Amino acid sequence: MTNTQKLLNKARAGFDTLNIADKYKESSLKWLEVWLTEEAFKDYVAQITYLIKKENWNFLLDSFYQVIPFGTGGRRGLVGIGPNRINIWTVQASAQGHSQYLIEQYGDQAKKRGVVLTYDVRKYTQEGVYDESLPNPVKNLDCKQLAVAAAEVYTANEIKVYMFEDVRTTPELSFAIRHLKAVAGDMFSASHNLPTDNGKKVYDNYGGQLIPPDDQALVNEVTRNVKEINVLDFDKATQSGLIEIVGKEIDDAYQNAVLPLSLSNERDLKILYSPLHGTGLTSVYPILKTLGFDVSLDPQTSNLSGAFENVTFNIPNPEVKESFDTSLPYAEQINADMIINTDPDADRIGVMVKRDGSWEFLTGNEIGIILTNYGISKYKSAGRLNQNNVVIKTDVTTSLIEKIARANDVQCIGNLLVGFKYIGDEMNKLQKQDKISGFILGTEESHGYLMGSYCRDKDAACAAVWIAEHAAELKKDNRSLLDDLSDIYAKYGYCHNYLTEIRLLGAKGLEQINQIMEHLRNANIEAFAEFNVRNRIDRWQGEPQPHLSRTDTSARNILIYHFHELPNTASLRVTVRPSGTEPKIKMYFEVFGKPCDLNNLVQEKMEIVGIREKLEKSFMQYCYKLLNIDFPDRGFLLFWQLPLDAKLKYFEIEDEITGLKRVADKKNRKDKLNSLLKFLGANPIE
Repeated sequence: MTNTQKLLNKARAGFDTLNIADKYKESSLKWLEVWLTEEAFKDYVAQITYLIKKENWNFLLDSFYQVIPFGTGGRRGLVGIGPNRINIWTVQASAQGHSQYLIEQYGDQAKKRGVVLTYDVRKYTQEGVYDESLPNPVKNLDCKQLAVAAAEVYTANEIKVYMFEDVRTTPELSFAIRHLKAVAGDMFSASHNLPTDNGKKVYDNYGGQLIPPDDQALVNEVTRNVKEINVLDFDKATQSGLIEIVGKEIDDAYQNAVLPLSLSNERDLKILYSPLHGTGLTSVYPILKTLGFDVSLDPQTSNLSGAFENVTFNIPNPEVKESFDTSLPYAEQINADMIINTDPDADRIGVMVKRDGSWEFLTGNEIGIILTNYGISKYKSAGRLNQNNVVIKTDVTTSLIEKIARANDVQCIGNLLVGFKYIGDEMNKLQKQDKISGFILGTEESHGYLMGSYCRDKDAACAAVWIAEHAAELKKDNRSLLDDLSDIYAKYGYCHNYLTEIRLLGAKGLEQINQIMEHLRNANIEAFAEFNVRNRIDRWQGEPQPHLSRTDTSARNILIYHFHELPNTASLRVTVRPSGTEPKIKMYFEVFGKPCDLNNLVQEKMEIVGIREKLEKSFMQYCYKLLNIDFPDRGFLLFWQLPLDAKLKYFEIEDEITGLKRVADKKNRKDKLNSLLKFLGANPIE
């Protein structure tokens, strides 16, 4: 028996100890054999051998049971060894399949027009997973190395590559594709994920991400038709002219496309900006400075770093309030009016506003509401409103945006599937109808916004311009964005939107997510506790039928529950969907109130939030019971993005934690607490 066969037998026996479907075990063994025997993977064999001998079967199975999938935002996930990880092989296999797809679609034009490659700051530095004493192809793997690896494949297929000289943002990539008239582009990034993750987003010739069925055609090419990966040395490709390094000329053109979007000349506002260690230094910061805003950089988070070391939980996500933690003291020190932050690839924006001496966080929906109302009012006062004006949003984005648009005779395309790519696609349709000049903005709840038609993905830079100048106008009248938001709520009704999730890791987690969706889809549920279901919408139904592709089926895996109204509410709904890029199932709650007197708004908001909290607990606990988990009310106080396993682990040690109050020595008590919470990773106390 060969050594390889012994390793595979050991792995088979190990996988048999796991409570998981046989199909995952067999798939893992198939891929393990490939990686242990084929020449292309020889550099990985030592570490794979280590993993098998270590007998961490859950981790090993999760690394090998599938080829990392193409989701709503592209191919993204943990860096590591195996087909279900981001590494040089998965990236080069993707690039080979993409090359074949482009040549099939465009022929020689694909080779001449080429692709644009951009990357951000990520670098894999995690320790304790692999044997540090052995060679490891993924150690210190960064976005630039992934971009170079992809460039070597595109050029080997005779496709020209435009590659940025250094890190740039996702929206600048989208702009560059259009500006250079390229056929496609890749952004090497994992957006706002943990430092352990990386990946790439694939863009089409319009500068948008691929939508069904085109994304399925690409997936098929990558997963079924890549027989051999062609590679040309990067330096040789550069010398032959197949790789062209770009930079300042594109930067200038991009910034000149964003600057004219300004709708006001007011600039009296002190802004603290944090790029969260990412690429916003190349877009948001210079654009705000050029427009004349008083912008200071947060000293702790303005260095480029894939470790995101000064961000709470190391999660550089503007969607969570904790991403502002390290910026707040400096904002106080410089007496800032507003804090703006952006995720590492600078397509998402976060905002905190100071009012009456305290800082308040704006959700993605709240920012979208403010920007929509501001944009429409500015268009109206300038006489720019006409029958072609349109606001575009995804279905899970607050319904208040549609209400504002309709009240101002502005069309709202508001029922789109989740993902900014669907907004970009609607913009392409407007362009073909010669109506793109009527586009006011695109908005989604996950802190993504776009004004102008210079690109086809969300851009924190243009959103920063509008939000800053609007705040400056309000400041002139001794008002803030929060005052503006209150006026909007009083006029149209308080619309409370809340997102939470159940994060379920690995192959078992995927089964659990499918279990929840299958039950909700097939069961006739009349009520969740006191909330009576009026109707349920299944996005798998409706046109087009049959579905365009498997990716279309995946994108439409959405259930929407509408509930009978309660007193003081105009509508209640819950939307449920598995994430397309992360191992979790997401729940979007919306409780829409009625117009009210501004003086009663505080009480109105408290009542609406109270209804949402009851609805959330009723719905979530129903889902937890489907997993045979009796989830206590106090569990809703834990950080919402923690994996479910981590939450359950917390409950196991909760008595030990409360017992620490009997430890008199403060340092000893803190050390013991840190030790107990070590499983939570960085910043466990928070």
